[in-house]
Amino acid sequence: MRKKLKVGFDLDGVILYNPVRIFRPIASSLKFIKPFLFHEKADTFYFPNSQAEKLFWKILHKTSFRVADGVADIKTLAEKGVIEPYIISARYSFLKNDFHYWINKLNNRPCFRYYHYNKDDMQPNAFKEKMIKELKLDVFVEDNWGVIQRLNSAVSKTKIFWVSNPLDWHIPYSYKFSCLKEAVRYLSKHS
Repeated sequence: MRKKLKVGFDLDGVILYNPVRIFRPIASSLKFIKPFLFHEKADTFYFPNSQAEKLFWKILHKTSFRVADGVADIKTLAEKGVIEPYIISARYSFLKNDFHYWINKLNNRPCFRYYHYNKDDMQPNAFKEKMIKELKLDVFVEDNWGVIQRLNSAVSKTKIFWVSNPLDWHIPYSYKFSCLKEAVRYLSKHS
């Protein structure tokens, strides 16, 4: 009998479909101006501080507006004992209510073992690295190339799957998928 894989899934852009994530490569390419606009290091992820910034961030997260195709397939793999799925979201603490809204919605078709979000407002990659190590995940499914690059150097025992987008398709990567459903299909064939 094969070992059940422990698989973590990011929320926004992976479990939740988010069409706006296609613009992430454009925003990332502007990171050289980040220190001037936001007074932050170019290699850190932005943290909204003012109430106006937090409101904008809340509105921005509303673009994750529906459950992605492939979640039913995750449930099937979990029920068959192929995977043990977790949600690991880097959403900051002020997004707690929206995070719980989606968790309640996902619990209508339960399949995830546990849900984790970034309640201590850590840098997203650091939070995900911590959870991957704590849960001893075999696979983590992410949509942010910047996070993936950092995780690959930090968690060598975990395969990091990338749910990419058309603007990033030119980047070579072993575990790159166009959507969640494709990544889950790969899991079912190779676990």
